[in-house]
Amino acid sequence: MTEITLVEAIRQAMDEELARDERVFIVGEDVGKRGGVFRATVGLFEKYGEERVIDSPLAELSIVGVGIGAALYGMRPICEIQFADFIYPAFNQIVSEAAKMCYRSNGEWTVPMVIRAPYGGGIGGGLYHSQSVEAFFAHVPGLKVVIPSNPYDAKGLLKSAVRDPNPVIFLEPKKGYRLIRGEVPQDEEILVPIGPARVSRQGSDLSLFAYGMMHYYALQAAQKAAEEGIDVEVVDLRTLYPVDRETILTSVRKTGKALIVHEDNLSGGYGAEVAATIAEGAFTDLDAPVRRLCGPDVPAVPFSHPMQEWFMPNPQKILQAIRELAAF
Repeated sequence: MTEITLVEAIRQAMDEELARDERVFIVGEDVGKRGGVFRATVGLFEKYGEERVIDSPLAELSIVGVGIGAALYGMRPICEIQFADFIYPAFNQIVSEAAKMCYRSNGEWTVPMVIRAPYGGGIGGGLYHSQSVEAFFAHVPGLKVVIPSNPYDAKGLLKSAVRDPNPVIFLEPKKGYRLIRGEVPQDEEILVPIGPARVSRQGSDLSLFAYGMMHYYALQAAQKAAEEGIDVEVVDLRTLYPVDRETILTSVRKTGKALIVHEDNLSGGYGAEVAATIAEGAFTDLDAPVRRLCGPDVPAVPFSHPMQEWFMPNPQKILQAIRELAAF
């Protein structure tokens, strides 16, 4: 086992899949000689060449469109969108073409492609480099939406995504690229299945649901809560679509209370789906109302660092929400 960062795990996954399958290629802005704006693809251009690590024009619609066409012809593209904020020009390609292709062809055509994008705030990126886009895509049957929270899962889930026969939106918490570290075996293959959530901390007093950077913070808050006598169960959702309703409901039936944390806006955010799942499947097991701790309903994460801190949940805010729910 070797301790590596989140971005190193993502790089290792792509490296191994490029080596394993000649159909795999990477396309995106600055993914070649520069190695990506966050250095996620550094060294891959030199190792695999310009025909498999392809620098694209500044045209997200074309990046995804090329990926769909290549996937339909049997290739396995990994399309990088430099920031999740830039994915909107490709929205129609993703939602109306990639997501619908298998259904509209009665299973005859599939689109085995991965769309990677760093998402979320915390780096002082401002309005156009800090957005959370997961709720848009988690609404679309035909897509799988994956958000890892640690290096082991990042590597295993990305490798599974490359091998999946249908399109996967793979969102990476950019603030955690080098902040989040974890042990990952270097001499064996890791494949983490897409779909199941993971109970990352057992507890009995309340259930805390999170993903990505917020899961990293949730574990810190849960540890602090334990020092105050509050036993928090933490569930890393990992795959937002399809939804692992069984794990969600099992946890809430055990603890009787639920706190959902994400940094996206509150209204219409992914937490609403989790809350509805609990209301429909575990209402009589609840000892308190389901609570959400999310970003406020403003257009995006502000550039100013103090305002950014106001916008984003953090371990202290999560701990306070835990205290309030535990006392209900």
